[in-house]
Amino acid sequence: MPRIKYTQSDIELLGRLMRAEAEGEGQQGMLLVGNVGVNRVFGNCLDFKGITNIQQMVYQQQGGSYSFEAVSKGYFYQRARQVDKDLAKKCLDYWLGHPARNSLWFFNPTGSCPAVWWNQRKAGQYKEHCFYQPSQQECPRVF
Repeated sequence: MPRIKYTQSDIELLGRLMRAEAEGEGQQGMLLVGNVGVNRVFGNCLDFKGITNIQQMVYQQQGGSYSFEAVSKGYFYQRARQVDKDLAKKCLDYWLGHPARNSLWFFNPTGSCPAVWWNQRKAGQYKEHCFYQPSQQECPRVF
């Protein structure tokens, strides 16, 4: 059973997001980004309360900007490759991996990863991306 309900267009959209956000970090980095995205839909908590599908998650805006910087870049709008779709489907169906397993946020800082970012504690780092998770009390579904 998939982690969340999805359509074929959701697979393609998530695949494009994963590629645009983390292609330089290989398939593992792309899977971690996908894991965070699915967590945002699955978790229904904090900044993502009411986000019920992949399209809402990808195009969510906070403070007038997209939650994912890649959405505002042309590279995001390229067609998803088969590998992108395969990785996205894997995340939608079952994949969870450290440090994204319980994370709702990630970013690529110019320096080292801070221990806390926007009041969320660091879950870990993969290559250049830092991952941050809520507490279990704040978002029990992602735990």
